[in-house]
Amino acid sequence: MARILLIHHSPTESTRRIADAALAAAQIPDLAELGEIELVEVAALEPNIDQVLAADAYVLGTTANFGYISGALKHFFDTVYDHVREPTAGRPFSYWIHGGYDTTGAERAMEAITTGLGWTLAHDPVVWTGAIEDSHLEQVTEMTATVMASAAD
Repeated sequence: MARILLIHHSPTESTRRIADAALAAAQIPDLAELGEIELVEVAALEPNIDQVLAADAYVLGTTANFGYISGALKHFFDTVYDHVREPTAGRPFSYWIHGGYDTTGAERAMEAITTGLGWTLAHDPVVWTGAIEDSHLEQVTEMTATVMASAAD
């Protein structure tokens, strides 16, 4: 069975909609043809090194706060980074970032951290500012499904 971690910080009702869109990928019928794939939701404020080591792929989600990733996701990476860097290198991942007006610093941080981890981008990140539109949610679902499928290969 392939296990994918959905690690995110979604502190508001509107950002929770983004996480729910990612979780909806687990219901896509075509994924069932690839075998057993489990999508496990993990709160960024509750890092668990063993969960990260046991996962086959990762979907990350964050808001852009003050030009950076959320403090919760930063805490997650601060906690697990040294322990998982070598054993998880090469595993597939992607992410979403939603910002009010600018995501540049958050994008740079996400790229730097995941490059340091050695993870392999399985789908273009979904990054936007402003309102959360249905098209954004659809993109997050598609991105998550792609990461899930890449872990099942």
